[in-house]
Amino acid sequence: MKSFKSLNLGFLDAENYLERDNKDFFNQIFLKDDNLDSLLRPSTYFLIGEKGTGKTAYSVFLSNGEYRDTRSSIKYIRETDYTKFIELKKQKNLGLSDFSSIWKVIILVLVSKHIEARDLKTNFLFRKDKIDSLVSILDDYYRNAFSPEIINALNVVENDELMGLLKIPGAGEVKGKSSISQTNEAKKFQVELARIEREFKSALECLKFKNNTLIFIDGIDIRPGRIEYNDYLECIKGLADAAWSLNRDFFSNIRDSQGRIRIVLLLRPDIFNSLGLQNDANKLRDNSVFLDWRTKYPKQRSSKIFKLIDKLLAIQQEQPLAEGAAWDHYFPWSRPSTNPTERQEDPSFISFLRMSYSRPRDIIASLQILQDEDKRTDIFSEGKVEQYFSSQDFKERLSEYMLRSIKNQTSFYYTDDEYNMLILFFDYLHRAEFTWDEYCVKFEEYTKHVQAHYGRLPAFAATKEIFIQFLYDTNIICYIEDMEYEPMFRWCYRERDFSRIAPKVKYELRYRVHYSLYKALNIGSQSKK
Repeated sequence: MKSFKSLNLGFLDAENYLERDNKDFFNQIFLKDDNLDSLLRPSTYFLIGEKGTGKTAYSVFLSNGEYRDTRSSIKYIRETDYTKFIELKKQKNLGLSDFSSIWKVIILVLVSKHIEARDLKTNFLFRKDKIDSLVSILDDYYRNAFSPEIINALNVVENDELMGLLKIPGAGEVKGKSSISQTNEAKKFQVELARIEREFKSALECLKFKNNTLIFIDGIDIRPGRIEYNDYLECIKGLADAAWSLNRDFFSNIRDSQGRIRIVLLLRPDIFNSLGLQNDANKLRDNSVFLDWRTKYPKQRSSKIFKLIDKLLAIQQEQPLAEGAAWDHYFPWSRPSTNPTERQEDPSFISFLRMSYSRPRDIIASLQILQDEDKRTDIFSEGKVEQYFSSQDFKERLSEYMLRSIKNQTSFYYTDDEYNMLILFFDYLHRAEFTWDEYCVKFEEYTKHVQAHYGRLPAFAATKEIFIQFLYDTNIICYIEDMEYEPMFRWCYRERDFSRIAPKVKYELRYRVHYSLYKALNIGSQSKK
């Protein structure tokens, strides 16, 4: 078996696997499961999962090569794209329906640039002329022969002259220039948007596709700090409406085409819930893939998350290994069971699960910390892996990683200052497990301090009920229900499913901070007043 320090543990951000040097390795370690099959269904328009559950990984795998007659690509929304939207809103006095219309044009441009001759049936290649003409205008105008990202597609609707150029009476006929009148600019802008949308739709519906075309849109859950939350939410609501409309009303109805075009949005569950989509419960069940790596401890050995991590370790060995052999070689220990009535001992993987949110990224982060220490002090060759896993140093390093992931999650809604206000609460809490009455006392002390030092309370701390729901939503705490035989620890990420996208915390019970956050939140120590 290879030394642990020599193993390639990959990247925490799957976007790195789009690079040529990393593609082959990623294709070897990727776990092909039922989620991948579900993503290929014609009715799947949303890929939903908590941060770190692998949304980007699935889209990267499909984008790295043709898979089951499907050719895919990923488009990332960046800060500049949102800034452009905000500028357009101010310039042209746009509303939510206008944002949807703009996104429709952007998506149609992205799809048009993605289509190649190999995607089409041979006898329909000649009908690609109109798409080629539309695309060539964009390339000529910006002198850019490369496939544009969203920012270049946005330029189509921002530039009056270019919108005029895209008015094509027939395939290949590109003549003259026109511009949008300044009179009734907002209304004229809407008319021009609708016209360009028709031009691209007219060109696309002439084509008959041999293969499926799949466009993933990623980066939706990252709100730039300079963009106000309400502006940002309005923008992504427009995106969701546009993608749904094109998928259901246009792409799926292109007649006599073997292959289909489809847009899939990558979303966190809480953000999906914020979009206010009509019949969102049905959309979750019928039009979404929900990434779920949860497992019960007795079944951890047969879980998908164990198989994924074991495969990462096993695929790099010189000889094929039985399932689980690689994990057992590097992490052979067991510990006294946390539930003796259910099992006699806890295998090592349960220890990793307890320090995670049952996300692949969390387990890999733990392995990377262990590997860093192995390179420094040879903990694997000296048989000190379990000892280091239990050490304060390991817990501190993992705890900082877990807290950073929570900061990234909350940054969608709140500023850095507001995040710092959140962390202040734990200077008053002092303990990992607490009752409702204890919580109420500490909340009162905490809010008085925040009011005194910041002059206001953040929205998440408006009331004690709102605040404890926020702590639950972010998986900082769980609530504990005392059942007949054993207590049940109710974590938001474990309670969330298709029928409950936004689980609710229960009041007047016991609560516990997640194990992995103890060190970063300094639970148990006295705060400095």
